[in-house]
Amino acid sequence: MKVIADFCIVPLGVGVSVSKYVAECEKIIAAAGLEFKLHSYGTDIEGEWDEVFTAIKKCHERVHAMGSPRISSTLKFGTRTDRDQSMQDKLNSVQSKLDG
Repeated sequence: MKVIADFCIVPLGVGVSVSKYVAECEKIIAAAGLEFKLHSYGTDIEGEWDEVFTAIKKCHERVHAMGSPRISSTLKFGTRTDRDQSMQDKLNSVQSKLDG
């Protein structure tokens, strides 16, 4: 089953800057061969359910291995069975309405 997820990982106990941890997660997601797009408060990820959630688990494991004793993540995700829809399809739909 395909899923589109909005994932935000926040390592705790590592100081104010978290960009190096986010960068490691981006590498994990890319290595999994998933479609993804970084945004200012997280990453949109698209792919098969098991692959997406395996990558998210690996992100948590890697960030802990980097020294973060605690992690807070938010995750929003959606699936649909009536048709295939990509992240780009969703953006294009909104943009077409903005373009009038």
